[in-house]
Amino acid sequence: MTRLILTLPLLALFQCNKDETVAAYGAADQIWALQEIDGQAFEASALLHFPEEGKIAGNAPCNSYSGTLDAPYPWFGIQNLTATRAACAGLEAEGIYFAALMAMTQSEVSGDVLILRNEAGHEMVFTAAE
Repeated sequence: MTRLILTLPLLALFQCNKDETVAAYGAADQIWALQEIDGQAFEASALLHFPEEGKIAGNAPCNSYSGTLDAPYPWFGIQNLTATRAACAGLEAEGIYFAALMAMTQSEVSGDVLILRNEAGHEMVFTAAE
């Protein structure tokens, strides 16, 4: 019985290190290209990927970005989003992209489609880039 009592805390410790974000549920091995926001085609280029456990990164229309994922699947939340500061003609689209991305609270991975959404009914649809 003593051995079991000592083993349980160690098992719990190992479980705490397991990735529970959207990356661990089918999103990690892809680069995702944004197709639409709220049912409207996104004409600029925006990519996202999950380079390592608990991280998000990508290329917005003008700048590259990265951040930390802080919610277990199917929830979605980004902390500490940082981006480079290059200027380009796509800065307005980039602002729309970042605002939408930061507002997302739920995620769903289905094959080569990643959907991010929130309780207000907003949605971002990504497909796996080739």
